Amino acid sequence: MFERRVKSLLVAGFSVFVVSFFSPVLAQKGTTHKEVKNSFNAKEIIFGHVLNNHDFHIIDIVHDDGSKRPISIPLPVILYSKKRGLTAFMSSRFHHGEENYDNYMMLTSEKIEELKLDPTKYNAQDIVAVDDKGIIDPSVRIYDLSLTRNVVQMLIGLALFTWVMLVIAKKYKFGQGVTSAPKGSQSLLEPVITFVRDEVAKPNLGSSSDKYLPFLLTIFFFILINNIIGLIPGSANVTGNIAFTAVLGIISFVVILFSSDKHYWVHIFNPPDVPLGVKFILVPVEFISVFIKPFALIIRLFANMVAGHIIIICLISLIFIFGNMSKYAGWGTAPFSVAFTIFIYFIEVLVAFIQAFIFAMLTAVFIGQAIEGKQHQHNEKHADSMLA
Repeated sequence: MFERRVKSLLVAGFSVFVVSFFSPVLAQKGTTHKEVKNSFNAKEIIFGHVLNNHDFHIIDIVHDDGSKRPISIPLPVILYSKKRGLTAFMSSRFHHGEENYDNYMMLTSEKIEELKLDPTKYNAQDIVAVDDKGIIDPSVRIYDLSLTRNVVQMLIGLALFTWVMLVIAKKYKFGQGVTSAPKGSQSLLEPVITFVRDEVAKPNLGSSSDKYLPFLLTIFFFILINNIIGLIPGSANVTGNIAFTAVLGIISFVVILFSSDKHYWVHIFNPPDVPLGVKFILVPVEFISVFIKPFALIIRLFANMVAGHIIIICLISLIFIFGNMSKYAGWGTAPFSVAFTIFIYFIEVLVAFIQAFIFAMLTAVFIGQAIEGKQHQHNEKHADSMLA
C-alpha cells in the first residue's frame, strides 16, 4: 500500500514537471529574436570561464530591460606595435568591449558576429587596432604583452608557493622539525614531500633521485597550487590553459633530453637484439615516442582540468536553462544541480592532487628511461665495489 502511494506521488510530481517544462516551450513559438538573444547563453558562460580574459569577472547585474552590468577586476593592458609604439592602460577603458580606447578595440562574441569577422582568425577578448572611424586596421600588427588573468593568477600562485616554501625552510634552518617534531605547515607538507621522494623519485630514478627531486617537487607543488586556486569561484583555470601546460611539458622535455646519454639514443636508433627488418618499423616509432612523451604530459593535464571545470559550469547552467523555460522547472532542477556540483567539486579537489602527482610521476619515468644507461653503469660499479 505504501509503495503504491509513493509511486503515485512520483508519477504526479513527474507529470507536473513535464507540464511546467513544455508549456513555456510552446509559448515561446511567438517570441521575437530580441527575446531569444537575451536568454541565458551557456556557451558564452562556459567559454568565458575556460578561456583567458583581460579581467577577473565576478558577476553580472541584469537590469529590468535585459541589459547587463558586469562587475569585474580590471587588469593592465600592454600593447606594442611598430607604428604606434608602446601603449599601456587598464582593461576597464574598454568598458567590457562596449567602447574603443586610444584607437584599440577589444572584441566580444557579439562584435565578431556583428562585424562578420572570421571566427578562425579572431576570438573574443582579442585586441585589434582601429582607425578614427572605429574600423579595424589590419596594417597595424599588435604584440599583446598584457597581464591577463591567467598570467596574474599564475604569478600569485608562484608567489604563494615561494612564500610557503621559504617559511618552511626557515623553520628547518632554526632546528624546528630537525631536533623536534614538525609543526604547522611543516607537518602538513612534510608527508607530501616524503611521498614524492619515496613513491615518485626513488622508484624511477634510483641513485639519481636526490639530483632530480627538487625539480620534481617544484613541478608537483606548482601544478597543485594552481589547480587548487583554480577551484576558487571567480578565479582562472590556469592549468586548463594549453599554453601553461605546453611550457611545463617543454621544460620536462628539455630536462629529459639533457639527462639522456649515448646508451639512450643507441637503444632508439639501433635497438639491440632486434631483427633488421623490424628495426625499419621500430626505429621511427621509438624516435616519434621521444616527442609524444612531453605531448602526453601537456594534453593529459590540460584535458583533465578543462573537463572538470566545464562539467561544473554545465551543471550550474542547467538551473538557468530550465529556469528560462519555466520558473518551476528551474527551481526543481536546482537541488539536483547543486548536489551534483558539490559532488563534482570535491572530486575536482581530488583530481587536483592526482594530476599533479601523475605529471610528476610520468616526468620521473621519462627521465628514468633517459638515464637508464647511466643508472645501469652505476649499479655495476656499485656491485663491483661490494664484491671487492
